[in-house]
Amino acid sequence: MTTWTIAGTLTVEPATERTDLLAEPVAKALTTLTDPDSVGVAEIDPELADTAEFCAAYSSPLSASANCVVVAGKRAGEVRYAAALVLATTRADVNGVIRRRLDVRKASFAPMDEAVELTGMAYGGITPIGLPEGWPILVDRAVAEEPELVIGSGVRGSKLLVTGDLLAGLPGAEVIADLARPVG
Repeated sequence: MTTWTIAGTLTVEPATERTDLLAEPVAKALTTLTDPDSVGVAEIDPELADTAEFCAAYSSPLSASANCVVVAGKRAGEVRYAAALVLATTRADVNGVIRRRLDVRKASFAPMDEAVELTGMAYGGITPIGLPEGWPILVDRAVAEEPELVIGSGVRGSKLLVTGDLLAGLPGAEVIADLARPVG
């Protein structure tokens, strides 16, 4: 098992041994990864799942957290979805880079109920592992280059610990420079 320097006060276990802490689509997708044993999971208080609260409560650096957002746009009456993975210290460039990648006139965050229904994951816990087949997973280059990251697990009661390489290698993943903009 990997020793995670970003874990703070978390107790990290192999995700393959604690699938009870994962949303069903995440647990299923875990088995298809090249090295599923490299993924860690840590149980957390669901009330502390939002990134800033999580980092403060568990002494995990904000700079090592990545957020996954579901973006939607329409073209010729067809709704196109993608997931964008950006560092928590940045914001996804939804109406620039992502809009152009989806080839739509306007892109926006998918409505919460729609994102939850389509992914089978909890809002605030959506993760790129286990997303619907065929969705592009747009990974900011800064995320792909991180040696250790904390991401959602599909539920609000746990977090996954992964590498940027693992995320960049997911089916449908595309590493994109400047996918995110600094906050502020």
